[in-house]
Amino acid sequence: MWRSSMETFGCPLLAVTGGMLSDEVRQVTHPMAQFDGLALEVSDPESQAAFWRLALGGRVHGGGEEPWIAPGAGRPPREILRLDRVDDLALDDAKVHVDVRLDGAEPGELLGAGARLVRRPGADPWFVLADPEGNEFCAFPAADDRPAGMFELVVKCADAHGLARWWAGVLGGRVEEEGEAASVVGAPEFPWDFMVFDPVPGIDRFRGRVRWHLVGRDRRPDALLEAGATVVAEPGRHHDRWVLADPEGNEFRVTPPGA
Repeated sequence: MWRSSMETFGCPLLAVTGGMLSDEVRQVTHPMAQFDGLALEVSDPESQAAFWRLALGGRVHGGGEEPWIAPGAGRPPREILRLDRVDDLALDDAKVHVDVRLDGAEPGELLGAGARLVRRPGADPWFVLADPEGNEFCAFPAADDRPAGMFELVVKCADAHGLARWWAGVLGGRVEEEGEAASVVGAPEFPWDFMVFDPVPGIDRFRGRVRWHLVGRDRRPDALLEAGATVVAEPGRHHDRWVLADPEGNEFRVTPPGA
């Protein structure tokens, strides 16, 4: 359900100018879309579902070629991972990847479940692992009492500040800049701490395996198109899902509200 009052967010007043919501308030209360989980291209849905169920502490639903992992107890409700079987996997360049927090100092449980160690912590204090199909992700040793599991989504891009501002305009929230990198924080329904944008020259040449799903504010994604998204695929006979791309070509899926 779309929220329409600042009281929902613990704010006492609704900023109104001339009977219209201010841009700042509209970005929080009426973003163009809400985040609705991730989708990962896979060749073996069953084995990938088993691995990511363990990594996320979630529950596997469905079966066949499109199982999905629902959040486990105490996890954010939009922490959804859909597994889409494809015959031709993109080369994994980790253009989009997730960061997870371990439940201890070592990733032994994930390695035992089929992960591969790519790099141990060094100058950077995290492990780089790859899942059973080679999708790389970062794993951080536990440093406090926060629960294990996914805590941020990382998007490699050419213009980190520009793309972060674009996605904040779509999902709401605010942009925090740190050097050449940037993050979106506080977006309604976004399930993790950060949506990170990391500058990597030439990354736009690659096609990644990870996409994300959105629920649109409106029946048609006109606002997204006016903001600079492009159409990859329109709804088909058996579904009403649009496939769009952001200004740097990252694909995402949009379904209308209530679908």
